[in-house]
Amino acid sequence: MAKAPPSISLLLLSAAVFLTLPATISSIGVNYGTLGNLPPPTQVANFLKTQTSIDSVKIFNVNPDIIRAFAGTGISVVVTVPNGDIPALANGVQARRWVAANIQPFHPQTKIKYISVGNEILLSGDDNMIKNLLPAMKNLNAALFHAGVKDIKVTTAHSLNIIAYELNGAPSSGRFRPGWDKGVLAPILAFHRQTKSPFVVNPYPYFGFDPKNVNFAIFRSPYKAVRDPLTGKVYTNMYDTLMDSTYSAMKALGYGDVDIVVGETGWPSACDASWCSPENAAWFNLNIIKRAQGQGTPLMPDRRFETYIFGLFNEEGKPGPTAERNWGLFWPDFSPVYDVGLLRNKQAGGGGGRPAPALPAPSVGGGKWCVAKSEATDGQLQGNIDWVCNQGGVDCKPIQTGGSCSNPNSLRTQASFVMNAYFQKNGRTDQSCYFSGSGVIVGEQPKQWCV
Repeated sequence: MAKAPPSISLLLLSAAVFLTLPATISSIGVNYGTLGNLPPPTQVANFLKTQTSIDSVKIFNVNPDIIRAFAGTGISVVVTVPNGDIPALANGVQARRWVAANIQPFHPQTKIKYISVGNEILLSGDDNMIKNLLPAMKNLNAALFHAGVKDIKVTTAHSLNIIAYELNGAPSSGRFRPGWDKGVLAPILAFHRQTKSPFVVNPYPYFGFDPKNVNFAIFRSPYKAVRDPLTGKVYTNMYDTLMDSTYSAMKALGYGDVDIVVGETGWPSACDASWCSPENAAWFNLNIIKRAQGQGTPLMPDRRFETYIFGLFNEEGKPGPTAERNWGLFWPDFSPVYDVGLLRNKQAGGGGGRPAPALPAPSVGGGKWCVAKSEATDGQLQGNIDWVCNQGGVDCKPIQTGGSCSNPNSLRTQASFVMNAYFQKNGRTDQSCYFSGSGVIVGEQPKQWCV
């Protein structure tokens, strides 16, 4: 991590930051990931519409069940072209087919706002995808026009590794990385200007902050502020430095007028370090929401940034460090992990932000059991076992060799056992027995049951 240049003045500020949210929150979006045993999309859409002030969602695919679930809700949806599909869409015919298959069946019933062509493509380092990114964007835009769709914009989301800046460097001197600036990003920005579509960035202070100045990353005090010696602007948080570095890089190429959308940002409520907590995550996202309501940055004081918080749910199915499974605003039962003022009805959900309490062992169901549906395929059954045993936090020793439920000829019984174990552990809710439609709740303990 780079040290601050000698020209940067660090000011120790100790005054507490007082945050007042508007009485009504508007224009805030969330990223809706699906890696875990989450509620079905229809329940998610209904929850967002009836219980929250969230008015837009961004998904990382073109899942038809999710897109269809938001039909008639008035909630805007951003869909994402999978990264691997980008090279094919450099062909105009393929782009038309893609729009016909993934947009036209749902539009305008579902309010699709943007098509994001891939996610953080430059970060991937894949030269073939990078080379075909802008041609794919142009072809999809032309395909939408050919289909008579005029209210959907085409864009792509960028990690801020596109910016060549130092941690405590002057935001006004932010520039895109050499090689990407004029060769890749300038043509993309020209496309955005021409089509009036936004430049989407994912500014995450969490990735790259100074551990000695955590409060600067999460909008808390006391913190060490950064003074830009070129403009005299004082920065009280890292998020604003990231946004203004991006703006400065765009302006240096002549595209400071292009709109900026925050595609992802957030702070995990748990990780393997002390700076992750529900309190810190709440404080960070409260300030992000405040900025989305119209509070700009030192270099962009009058701008309102359309913003998508990452993410909607804690996703138990995500691999990697603890933080990866703890970015959500809500638990799978719709109770808040912490309160940031997005719930219209504070009693929505059942957990109040608390982890599900320990419940009786799987074989004692209290009149409710979760079992595999009779029509569930062997592939679904094995997938449920793999997910619950690896990501669901359930003790699967009983179905292992020598266990009480280890009969290798009874995959359905083993799957039902672990599905029910997860169901009992997570509050016996409908959502905790969904398993992508392969689970069902029954009122009697099955006759053939592992004990």
